[in-house]
Amino acid sequence: MNADGFRKLALAQPEAEESAHMGHPDFRVRGKIFATLGAPDASFGMVKLTPEQQEGFVDKWPKVYVPVKGGWGRGGATNVRLAAATAATLRPALEVAWRNVAPPALVRPASGDAPPKTSRGRARKS
Repeated sequence: MNADGFRKLALAQPEAEESAHMGHPDFRVRGKIFATLGAPDASFGMVKLTPEQQEGFVDKWPKVYVPVKGGWGRGGATNVRLAAATAATLRPALEVAWRNVAPPALVRPASGDAPPKTSRGRARKS
C-alpha cells in the first residue's frame, strides 16, 4: 500500500472529501475527519477508531496497525503502516472509521469484513 492507494480507498467512502489538517492530507465526511495521511511521517496513515475497534484491528493485523502515541492513541487514533497494509487489511478500517463519524442517515449496515470487535459500527443515540 502507498499514499495514493490509501487516498483511493478513503475517497471511495460515501461523500468522502480530501482536505488538510496541520499540514497533512485528511479525509472527511461532512466536515468530520475519519482518516489522515503523513503523520508521524509519509510512511503512515491514521484511522479514527474507538479504543475497542483499535484493539480488534491491532490484534488481527499487528504488523499493519499500531495505536498513535499518547492520548490520541488511547482514544482510538490508530496508525497504519502503509508498507505493511493491503487493500484487504485497510478497507475494513477505513469503513469503520468513516462510520464512526458519518451522519446516521449515511451509514450503511456493516459489511462484515471488519474484525468482530469493529463490526458493530457507530453507536447511535436513541
